[in-house]
Amino acid sequence: MKPIRHGLSPLVCLSLLVLAGCGDGRPERVPVAGQVLIDGKPLTGGFVRVVPEDARAAQGEIDENGHFRLTTFDGEDGCVPGTHAVCVNAAITLGPERIQWLAPVKYRDTSTSGVTVTVEGPTDDLTIELTWGGGQPFVQKMEGGGDVDPGAG
Repeated sequence: MKPIRHGLSPLVCLSLLVLAGCGDGRPERVPVAGQVLIDGKPLTGGFVRVVPEDARAAQGEIDENGHFRLTTFDGEDGCVPGTHAVCVNAAITLGPERIQWLAPVKYRDTSTSGVTVTVEGPTDDLTIELTWGGGQPFVQKMEGGGDVDPGAG
């Protein structure tokens, strides 16, 4: 009498893995890079964040030429396709109580930025346009190191 074997053979296990796909369990992402402009000129630093309603946000550092590359989980994996709210935090800390804003403070929060982008597929030329609306970069003195009013600037 032959012994009864329990379990699946290695070949069957491998086949099931292939059929299930090789995904990482995370939502689809596409590579996204671009440039942030303020009044038509490159923003010279900061961070951009693209915030989907039902997925993890993607973010990227803005270089001295306004260029960025988005990442959601690791590397340069991009962001999920769709239309998403955007925020840009562009400030330089000059000391414990002074911040130089390179873009209006309203852009640092998606609830006040008014900026959205649509990602339909991989791209390296996504442009995010901001405006000072007649203002300009400024240094803000923080009383006692408190929070900044997102409506300021």
